[in-house]
Amino acid sequence: MPTSKFYQLITALFVTSLVVSNIIAVKIGAFGNYFLPVGVILFPITYIIGDVLTEVYGFASARRAIWIGFVCNLVAVIAIYISIHIPSAPFFENQKAFEQILGFAPRLLVASFVAYLVGQFANSLVMAKMKIKTAGKHLWMRTIGSTIVGEGLDSLIFIVIAFWGVIPNDVIGGLILAQWMFKTLFEVVLTPVTYAVVGYLKKTEQIDVYDKDTSFNPFK
Repeated sequence: MPTSKFYQLITALFVTSLVVSNIIAVKIGAFGNYFLPVGVILFPITYIIGDVLTEVYGFASARRAIWIGFVCNLVAVIAIYISIHIPSAPFFENQKAFEQILGFAPRLLVASFVAYLVGQFANSLVMAKMKIKTAGKHLWMRTIGSTIVGEGLDSLIFIVIAFWGVIPNDVIGGLILAQWMFKTLFEVVLTPVTYAVVGYLKKTEQIDVYDKDTSFNPFK
């Protein structure tokens, strides 16, 4: 990737949004008649940032950010796990609350990690492929189209792995649809912001990568 002024900053925002959204997702919020993890107020931003990274810097640079986010999230999970099991000071009276808020079930953890990797890579792949097909035109079509695919897979994988057999099957479909619609709508609403950021970065960085010869192997 060419020398960049903003790539590291954008990646830092991506990682921060990912880690924080996973921590606050333990709370279920009421959004009108829908009940969703409050992480949905921040997690969709990771897809918007992923779109920006892919559109400006290319799939390879987005792939690097995705794996950095994965590793940083894993570090956070390990740190939380260790902190929960460190014996509390005699005067610390909030151990149970600490465990309830920051603790996690292995099944939810697996669901979160798998959904994140599949969703983010699908989003970036679709974004990069559509950019070539459209010759760089219709950015809104690429951002929304890639989000529909990426967020759809993310919602499907997470809900199925996390809750299959735990809650009624007819409820699972509603949860998947609600998360998918909310996250996609988030992308649609912030499309003007995405346009502004992409335009500024391309002009300032003098970078506009087309992934015509890029390997789309996520493990490369």
